[in-house]
Amino acid sequence: MAGYSQKTENKYLRIMFTIDAHLDLAMNAMEWNRDLSVPVSEINDRETGLTDKPDRGNAVVAFPELRKGNIGLVVATQIARYVAPGNPLPGWHSPEQAWAQTQGQLAWYRAMEAKGEMVQITDLQTLRSHVKLWNENTNHTELPIGYILSLEGADSIVTPDYLHIAHAAGLRALGPAHYGPGRYAQGTDASGQLGDAGRRLLSEMESLNIILDATHLCDDSFWEALEHFAGPVWASHNNCRSLVNHNRQFSDEQILALADRGAVIGMALDAWMIVPGWQRGVSSPADMNCNLEAAIDHLDHICQLTGSAQHVGIGSDLDGAFGREQCPYDLETIADLQKIPQLLSNRGFSAEDITGVMHGNWLRFLEHAWR
Repeated sequence: MAGYSQKTENKYLRIMFTIDAHLDLAMNAMEWNRDLSVPVSEINDRETGLTDKPDRGNAVVAFPELRKGNIGLVVATQIARYVAPGNPLPGWHSPEQAWAQTQGQLAWYRAMEAKGEMVQITDLQTLRSHVKLWNENTNHTELPIGYILSLEGADSIVTPDYLHIAHAAGLRALGPAHYGPGRYAQGTDASGQLGDAGRRLLSEMESLNIILDATHLCDDSFWEALEHFAGPVWASHNNCRSLVNHNRQFSDEQILALADRGAVIGMALDAWMIVPGWQRGVSSPADMNCNLEAAIDHLDHICQLTGSAQHVGIGSDLDGAFGREQCPYDLETIADLQKIPQLLSNRGFSAEDITGVMHGNWLRFLEHAWR
């Protein structure tokens, strides 16, 4: 695929400050029982012989690797699904249980803050101070990793009034649905509208200036959400339906609609979203030629479609219930996101556009959303 830009930059690309707009850190800590303060190698060594999850021993994300890769700011999630009777997906049997699960995840983030591993970013002042800290210090081993709190799937919001509690605790972005049917919207592999509850949720989000994450919304709910929500919209981790045909991906029409709203779309690194024909538990990244170049094809497609590199970033979703067995084969740990600038340069992306992909587009979005 031809590169978006015709300006070629062949000079050495320094390790660049990077933003990853989607990491399930608390889920890994609390449900996978991973101590993210130790290196990835130690996490994987401790999981040797475990078979309760398909990605055991294949982790790629931990705080030391984030710092090694100059990934100083992440959008970090809370996640807990409610499942109605008859829903085969894993999840909680009441919204209150789901809420309690997210509060346990919040407690973990607070513990990481107390330990100095993380710092919560909630407004322009904390954002600018944190970026300045990372840019002015070349030794990142002692720096806290900034995180913006996001909720993936709104099932745990017992009523829309609970959003005020969540916002006071730092929630700044929310995706109304995840997989399957939800209480406020319909997600991946489902269909249908938001309904009254979903529209009220969007109204409360708008009043609190909580960012709408369009990721995982089914097509019906996607279009209704854009119609009823006037606040800031992004897509933290999503790829292109024209390259991998699945309802989890965005159609070209959806991509253009998001660009019209000023959205940034984060490139996801889950193999089945990168290359067509992936079979879970059967395919391997090497056999399917799933590498970072193939992932960048999705990013490049968005650039060519929109005529701009201003609507793309990174939202890796690494260790999002998958690991090295289901991500690009040339990525050993999340620190290897630093391979992306050179790959973009090889395609003819300008230095300015590469900076935008690695962090600039997310920062510009937040400067506008939080002004």
